[in-house]
Amino acid sequence: MDVGGTIGAILNQKGTDVYSIPPDATVFEAIEMMDAKNVGALLVLQGEEVVGIISERDYTRKVFLKGKRSRETRVDDIMSRDVTLTNSNEPVESCMRLMTEKRIRHLPVVDNGKLRGVLSIGDLVKHIISTQSATIEHLESYIHGGYR
Repeated sequence: MDVGGTIGAILNQKGTDVYSIPPDATVFEAIEMMDAKNVGALLVLQGEEVVGIISERDYTRKVFLKGKRSRETRVDDIMSRDVTLTNSNEPVESCMRLMTEKRIRHLPVVDNGKLRGVLSIGDLVKHIISTQSATIEHLESYIHGGYR
């Protein structure tokens, strides 16, 4: 399936807001921020360096199910440290494949060592649906004599 486009094009449309938290913050603070920003994950930044990612899944599996206290547990105690990154020139199809194979839902975009944004699996799906809808409209117009 050819979905076309690059990650940079999606970021340009979506925006480049990045929600982050420092590694020494509490999990409670992270969950509060996720709720306030209506996101499922936050990047964990030490200065400008991506050192991890914390998600609702991390909270559920590493705090809630283990009986830990979110107000006492630090983000760096439960964050995922092996963060997969991409760059804005990467094709959408490659990132969709990468996220599916690695079973990840959030993908930070870094260009020349600078954090540019974060894409969610939902962002990619929305882009693919939009691309397919445009192709269908184009083909329907052609079939019905829209091109002369």
